[in-house]
Amino acid sequence: MLQVCLNGPRTAADSGAVPMSPAALAEAARQAVAAGATDIHVHPRTPCGRDSLSPRVVGPALAALRAVVAVPVGVPAGARAEPDPPRRVARIASWTVLPSPKFSAPLEQGGTPIASVNWHEPGAEAVAGALLERGIGVEAGLWSGTDGPERFARSPLAPRVLRVLAEVTVTDPDTATATARELLAAVATSGHGRPVLLHGSDGGAWPVLRLARQRGLDTRIGVEDTLLLPDGRPAADNAQLVRAAAAGPGAP
Repeated sequence: MLQVCLNGPRTAADSGAVPMSPAALAEAARQAVAAGATDIHVHPRTPCGRDSLSPRVVGPALAALRAVVAVPVGVPAGARAEPDPPRRVARIASWTVLPSPKFSAPLEQGGTPIASVNWHEPGAEAVAGALLERGIGVEAGLWSGTDGPERFARSPLAPRVLRVLAEVTVTDPDTATATARELLAAVATSGHGRPVLLHGSDGGAWPVLRLARQRGLDTRIGVEDTLLLPDGRPAADNAQLVRAAAAGPGAP
């Protein structure tokens, strides 16, 4: 599975390749899926560019994407959008448009709503529980350099998540791969038995993606993770990054 991460915390000030509005996100998603993406991760944003879990922000973004693609669409349910865990839970309960395609089907066919939860953040289990209660599948974000993997290993919710999102936070291309291997080893100790999506960011994005391919793991690419192609040129858009990833950007 190749997930495209359309925007993340980046803004138009970082690059013209970052889609912001619901319409721009929808067009970026359409092009990325045409280029080979089979899953979408998107950060719904307010008009001023802030991450938000408000139904007035999440709903229009998801509705725009659902109108043009028929692949799983997931959103983050993290502290960046709402630092207070009880408020985060309340926001999730208020969603009127869920992060899923227009039709009901198994996950591999485009169904099952998805949201990601960073396990090192305060209130992660309460937020994950709220998502599961709404029938929204949880993507467990386990970051390198945090206690997320250890906390996840102790969590009674670990066997219930849809997949683990192993995130390598080291951006040095010379050390990101080694950090990824350490993270995968830590993730494996939980015995969760769930699929793993491995990805990196900035300078570590392409080395970690190559390792994921070598290990036969799901992975992702997009302007949230990197603004550059494997050869160091700026990417024109998410679709160009997806095409480079789908083509196989060489050995580490």
